[in-house]
Amino acid sequence: MHKPKGDAITSLHDLSAVDLLAGYRAKQFSPSEVLEEIISQVATWEPHIKALYLYDPDGARKVAKASTERWQQAEPAGTLDGVPVTIKDNVATKGQPVPLGTMSVKLTPAEKDAPPAARLREAGCVIFSKTTMPDYGMLSSGLSSFHPLTRNPWDVSKNPGGSSSGAGAAGAAGYGPLHLGTDIGGSVRLPASWCGLVALKPSLGRVPIDPPYVGRVAGPMTRTVDDAALMMSVLSRPDRRDGMSLPALEVNWKALEKSPRKLRIGLMLDAGSGQKVEKEVREVVVKAAKAFESAGAVITEIDGILTPEMLEGLDNFWRARTWDELSKLSQADRGKTLPYILNWAEAGAKLSGVDVVRGFNQTMAIRAAAAKLFCEVDYVISPVSPVVNFPAEFAAPLNDPAKPFEHICFTVPWNMSENPALSINGGYDKKGFPIGVQIIGRRFDDIGVLGMGKAFEGLRGPQKPWPTPPKK
Repeated sequence: MHKPKGDAITSLHDLSAVDLLAGYRAKQFSPSEVLEEIISQVATWEPHIKALYLYDPDGARKVAKASTERWQQAEPAGTLDGVPVTIKDNVATKGQPVPLGTMSVKLTPAEKDAPPAARLREAGCVIFSKTTMPDYGMLSSGLSSFHPLTRNPWDVSKNPGGSSSGAGAAGAAGYGPLHLGTDIGGSVRLPASWCGLVALKPSLGRVPIDPPYVGRVAGPMTRTVDDAALMMSVLSRPDRRDGMSLPALEVNWKALEKSPRKLRIGLMLDAGSGQKVEKEVREVVVKAAKAFESAGAVITEIDGILTPEMLEGLDNFWRARTWDELSKLSQADRGKTLPYILNWAEAGAKLSGVDVVRGFNQTMAIRAAAAKLFCEVDYVISPVSPVVNFPAEFAAPLNDPAKPFEHICFTVPWNMSENPALSINGGYDKKGFPIGVQIIGRRFDDIGVLGMGKAFEGLRGPQKPWPTPPKK
């Protein structure tokens, strides 16, 4: 146990990365002691939520021991030396397979770390586990043909979201402060919203990734904005393997003090397409906007930019893309894919080339609409998800492969437009389940979006305690 301020007692596994590093520096506790608390927390929670893949406590103990010895000599090896971290299944780590959440992929050990994993390892992180994800990352769910069903710690009958499902569940359950996810349509922000976390979808290219793809980013999933910024200071370091990455840029990731005063903030309560926003979600987002208004921001309600044609186009494009991958497999291997994903992707085989090109071109239409919007506002506040939660066993809130993306209506535009977007807990429903608020900024204004999140942490007031494990 740790006593950081006043009389408050905080377990080591609940401390932020910022506080852990301060504790190491002051020799209040060691990386080995922190890891042991996390191992104990995993033992308590994991039977209920199934968030981890390739969990390696003994290997992590060796890394933590070496870090402990460095801190004893006051010679840390990097920015995050001794801080525990998990990495999503689809981010390659040397010598370990990358199953992409599906039984249809052969388990071949990766030859080297992908850029985000390499940066975290170089910074001295204690990588103690990978985390679960659904098949090919094409679900906002903890449902997978390869991994056991991942559940939400706030209510194990509910879904943690996805595709960074294990990362979201691990963060909420107190498996340490830092979790790495990926996002192509909402995959760090949606689980962060449903699990009460902070998650940044960076501007495209801000965090080098391999393999790169249209809209695909890696980003931090944490409990605090400061930790997300700290993680970004490491993840954003350059790597030439990503031909879509941005030039190296000196960013002061600690400079998060930002006043909302006189900022033009657009309040988006209707995405323009997709699922209707539930009442309790709307109330939380409106309350967040009023908090910024009380701090001097100018709030204007704005229309969403996502049209039904855009959402349908993305659906067609992604079906064809996924079918291209599945069609290369033998019939036997293809049949191991989660039926929901297989049924959804098979429709891609029937699309014409023109259909697919029209679908892809919707990414450019979204980009143009976002650019036009940000000529008029500095930031946008919106829901992350239109729904409060959905059952753990569902593939998506509607659970209908004919309408697979109705729930990503508020998140996917910013992947296609390349804008940074932050999910941060804004409040709770009547039963105490977390509801996220999304803050979106102009392209490349990652530090500004984090600054707005930091300001909101001060405006929103105290949060509910983190969940406790279900009784046996």
